[in-house]
Amino acid sequence: MTSPDRSFLGHPRALAPLFATELWERFSYYGIRPLLILFMTATLSTGGYGFDRQTAAAIVGMFAGSVYLAALPGGWLADRVIGQARAMWWGSVLIGLGHLSIALSMSLGKPAFFAGLGLIVLGTGLFKTCASVMVGRLYTDDDPRRDGGYSIFYMGINLGAFVAPLITGLLSERLGWAWGFGAGGVGMLIALLIYRFTAKATFDRLANDLPPVSRQTIVKILAGLLLVVVAVIGLINLYSAVVLASSMTYVLATAVLVYIAWLLGFGGLNTAEKKRVLLCLLVFVAGTVFWSANEQQPTALNLFAQDFTDKNIGGFTIPVLWFQSINPISIIIFAPIFGVLWRYWPSRELSASLGKFALGMLICAVAFGLMYLASNQVLAGTAQVSPLWLIAAYVLSAIAELCISPIALAAMTLVAPRHLQGQMMGLWFMSVSLGNLIAGITGGNVNPENLADMPALFGRTTLSLIIVAVVLLALAPIMKRWVR
Repeated sequence: MTSPDRSFLGHPRALAPLFATELWERFSYYGIRPLLILFMTATLSTGGYGFDRQTAAAIVGMFAGSVYLAALPGGWLADRVIGQARAMWWGSVLIGLGHLSIALSMSLGKPAFFAGLGLIVLGTGLFKTCASVMVGRLYTDDDPRRDGGYSIFYMGINLGAFVAPLITGLLSERLGWAWGFGAGGVGMLIALLIYRFTAKATFDRLANDLPPVSRQTIVKILAGLLLVVVAVIGLINLYSAVVLASSMTYVLATAVLVYIAWLLGFGGLNTAEKKRVLLCLLVFVAGTVFWSANEQQPTALNLFAQDFTDKNIGGFTIPVLWFQSINPISIIIFAPIFGVLWRYWPSRELSASLGKFALGMLICAVAFGLMYLASNQVLAGTAQVSPLWLIAAYVLSAIAELCISPIALAAMTLVAPRHLQGQMMGLWFMSVSLGNLIAGITGGNVNPENLADMPALFGRTTLSLIIVAVVLLALAPIMKRWVR
């Protein structure tokens, strides 16, 4: 029996290019996402678009929400039509073209900017699921290194998210917007080069074995995707971004409810399976509330850092985007601690998962409670508050995410009927998409011209998180009986 490949930190050699490609792709995404609202709300004289904050926040919400939503059709195309390796390549190309379009928008104007955002959404939809699937294919089903491999891969995601705002934030403030957006594009170019020149053979081997797709078929698919981008750009020009984001939220929420109702009524499920689907719906609702709070980081908290936070330390002015790096570095620091903590958690049944979920909601509520207090200081006349308020909020939000995101993924696989596990996992990612949309709709309420909206925003967020935590704890015994 041959010994397993342990060439990369005790894991298969192919994990290295997957780790590196994902790191730089996430660098490109997290490098520009928090930059968007600052750029769009900047005055025309400083090179921005001069959008009002509600409009800019709604656009960021639609962008981030669409990225997660696009993973569903993107994953289907990768699985059924073009194959994972080709989907990863073409997704990378679309993301790279998106960054190029945004960079050119500094001279070509808003159409190129929105086209760039659309291309990044479509490219990420194709790219996002493929790398994760390929990591799983490095290991046999009984390989004990599988969880560790995903942990290393997840570390790459957070390293990219940590480094990106440090670079793009500094460049955009010191040299201009184009440099900040351009740095994100360089990250995607590095990911493309890694794919093309060092990892293509590896990815081809790990991908599914779909037959080759003709160039004409790929062109038709890409042309169809580009038509979607053009249609969205047209809608943004015709209608208010806030109205579009709100409409998109209602449409997605209605689609989820109709889908669940169809499963319960016509899905051929027995009574026990119907109860499990209702449990998945509960996790979906709770997840939507959490992400609608947590994803205020690139909008509401970002604007708070820009306008109401004292960023001067010893004569050095902290770039606004540097605060965005607190969340990923906190996850990197605390993830191993929580990995040990969960081993000593009293139980591993569903009720315990709901308890962890509720704990995360309460921790996130404390984070936004701190922001409520900080915003009241601003309302009382303090022009700029200590950066410690924001730092504490970001750290607590990261801890809350560790209590919720991986636990929810595990809970979905535990609760969902076996033949619906993939669809219920898609339901979880739908909650991330909806949460981003809601965060975008509300995130523009951090505004120097209307200070009273800030405490109200953070107060409502805190209260909604507490209510969901209490409901989860109250329903945990019932949910436990349902699963049994």
